Parts: sequence; structure tokens; C-alpha cells
Amino acid sequence: MDSESMTIAAGQLIAGTDKAKNTTAAGRLIAEAAAAGADLVVLPESSLYGTSEAATAIAAVAEDLDGPFIRSIAAFAKEHSIAVVVGTYERSETGRPYNTLVALDSQGNIRGCYRKVHLYDAFGYRESDGISAGSAEEPLVFNLGGFRFGAFTCYDLRFPESARAAVDAGADILLVPSMWIRGPGKEDHWSTLAKARAIENTAYVLAANQCGPLATGFSMAVDPAGVVVANAGEEPGLILAHLSRERLEQVRRRVPVLANRRYAVVPLPEPASRSKPRR
Repeated sequence: MDSESMTIAAGQLIAGTDKAKNTTAAGRLIAEAAAAGADLVVLPESSLYGTSEAATAIAAVAEDLDGPFIRSIAAFAKEHSIAVVVGTYERSETGRPYNTLVALDSQGNIRGCYRKVHLYDAFGYRESDGISAGSAEEPLVFNLGGFRFGAFTCYDLRFPESARAAVDAGADILLVPSMWIRGPGKEDHWSTLAKARAIENTAYVLAANQCGPLATGFSMAVDPAGVVVANAGEEPGLILAHLSRERLEQVRRRVPVLANRRYAVVPLPEPASRSKPRR
């Protein structure tokens, strides 16, 4: 790994209600990514537990960040000397857990967390019934191999401010762990939005999705000009993306949207309904 190039991976899996099986599947993808030469692997949202149940069911399965799931992921990261970003459900003091991304380095140390800001209250589902929203004040951004990574979760992809806030904090690459639920037009929404976030920010996007009966699959890597350079299709597996500092700077010189912008991203006040625990 050097400051001019890097290989990263997105692992696509089907997470069900057996946490042990989900952990094994995640470990297999981490090992495959390391064997393929990746320096970082991104696993989907809800890798701990995947279900079509109401969001109120998640509290019973959520874990602390030092619980069995993240401890196992940290051990896989250290065993295979690869950084990992993974989606889990994190217990909270309110009783309503967070939908959390955890970034770990190649020694298994937690480098940062992101708690999903925009909860999936759409398409007839209400994630906020059982999940606490994270704060929009500080995006997750971390350094690895000379690049700066930002991360947010699934439904956040529909809000361009999520990506721009990470880019304003210095991100060159946007990581989007997701469980993008199936439905009419949803695959098109997924690919269109991933490309849009890359184009409007002149940033790489690596979107790691679940697949199977609930989610659309089609994890993808998009370059800063909006070119899809890898797509996982519908089945579990791994895709690789090669990051190039030269390509990033070339696109940003040609299309200097970040320098030309006239608007800032400012977080809205936290909704009162999400600032207090429900009883």
C-alpha cells in the first residue's frame, strides 16, 4: 500500500437471523479480500442480523461494541492484516439501539463509528420505531494508506448532504454499507444514487450491499467521474476497486465542483421525537 494507490473490496452477503452464521460469512469475506490483496474490506449494513421484522425486534439482538460480533470481526481483521468497515446494531442506554458502522484497522482496533443519521421511515417501513438516530454533527472520516475515507449508511445515500459532509471533512472515498430493500425501481435508485454521489463530489464510492430475498445486491464501486468499475451482481461475493490518487486529482482538476460550490451543509436541529427515548 502506498499514498498513490490502494486496493479496497466490498463484500456482499446474505445476513439472516442466525448471528453465528452471519459472523462466519463475514469472516469468510474478510479472508477472501485479504487474499485478493485488498487493504480494506467493507461489509454491509446489518451484517450482525438481517430480518424483515419490525424495527422494534432489533433491541433483543443488539450488542455492545465490545460484544461477540465486533470482537470476532476485530480478530478476523488482525488475523488477515486488513482494515474492515462493517454494519452492526449497537445497544444504547435508551433501550433503542443504534444502526452503527464500525471502522477497524488491520490490527483490529476500532478507528471510529458512525450511527445512522437518516432512519428508513419510507416505503411502508419505520426504522425509527425501534432504532435511535445518530447525530449529524460529526461524520465518520478516517485515514488509511494516504487516502481519507468517509462512511454513511444505506438510506443516507438518498441525502446528498451526507456525502458532502464527509467530503467537507476531507473524504476522498465514500463507503456506503447498505441493506437496500427490494421493491419496484429500487435497483435503479441504488445505482443512480451511488453514481450521483460520486459525480457531484468527484469522489470514489464503494457501496457494499446485502443480497438474497430481502436486498437488491449489486454492490458497486464507482470512480470520481461516475464510472462503475465493479459490480457484484445478485449473488454473495466480493468485488475489488483500485483507488488512484492520479485519477482522483485528474477528475477534480477537470470538474472543480468542490471549489466552485456556493452552498454549505449545516445540520438541522435534532427532531424532538428522536432526541428523547420512547417509553
